[in-house]
Amino acid sequence: MRNVKGQCQGVPDALPNKDSAVNREKRTAIFRTLRERMPAPTTELEYQDPFELLVAVILSAQATDVGVNKATAKLYPVARTPESILALGIDGLKRYIRTIGLFNNKAENIVKTCRILIEKHNGEVPRSREELEALPGVGRKTANVILNTAFGEPTIAVDTHIFRVANRTGIAKGKTPLEVEKRLLRLTPDEFKKDAHHWLILHGRYVCKARKPLCRECPIVSWCEYPKKELS
Repeated sequence: MRNVKGQCQGVPDALPNKDSAVNREKRTAIFRTLRERMPAPTTELEYQDPFELLVAVILSAQATDVGVNKATAKLYPVARTPESILALGIDGLKRYIRTIGLFNNKAENIVKTCRILIEKHNGEVPRSREELEALPGVGRKTANVILNTAFGEPTIAVDTHIFRVANRTGIAKGKTPLEVEKRLLRLTPDEFKKDAHHWLILHGRYVCKARKPLCRECPIVSWCEYPKKELS
């Protein structure tokens, strides 16, 4: 998952006004269709517990899930707890994650985070947004992923894929990730909120692609407000 700060790039054309033509009925149809196609969606990051997920999400900033999984497949058999990663140290951790972008900063943040988890949280990943965002390398998006994926809370982490899909379809238009997040939380019917993050990110990753959306293969195209749909 790619980190998003401030205004995202690559949004199709100018954003329409916030009074979207996509009403509750259309949103329900969109999410119901995505649920039918993906009844049990989840992250593509590989992990076994909240701590492994936390490390993977920190590593995933400006990196692909595939690249992160390759690195953690080598790291986790050696160190998969705050104590064992802290024992590796920054230089030791770097040997496992050097194929990932910004690995120097990420190694420092992960080691600092491990120390805080041990000293303040008994080695456990905290379950509050405030405590998560106090960890080095953890921003709002990462905290949302942990709260949703590890702890089942109905939060929505807006990355570049979700930002793009939300604006193209019209289900939650906004100029910044935070604006889109707030509108998604307000406008998404409650029954879909827990899984909405995964449905939207996977849809953006494999169907509603940035450069060439696969509109002819899109299961929700009939409700989509994107003015440049390629259907012929």
